[in-house]
Amino acid sequence: MSNDWFVYMVRTARGALYTGITTDVPRRFSEHQAGAPKGARSLRGKGPLELVLSLPAGDRSRASKLEWHIKQWPRQQKEALVQGKVSLPDAL
Repeated sequence: MSNDWFVYMVRTARGALYTGITTDVPRRFSEHQAGAPKGARSLRGKGPLELVLSLPAGDRSRASKLEWHIKQWPRQQKEALVQGKVSLPDAL
């Protein structure tokens, strides 16, 4: 079991934020940029994409929980996380 999972956020050309988890952020971001078949459907055609956040999240279970929590947040709180004004332990 690997403990090097990451939570990451990608900003679309229109400014929307996409949250995901992975063990390899550069590879995953490249997949999103390339589009089909491995990139997230919700990001296709929304480029150019910008990787705006990548944080270590521990194991897959914790990474999944963090991803779920972040996806529940209002945009303002997500932006504060991206800007470093709030950290994950403080926010959860």
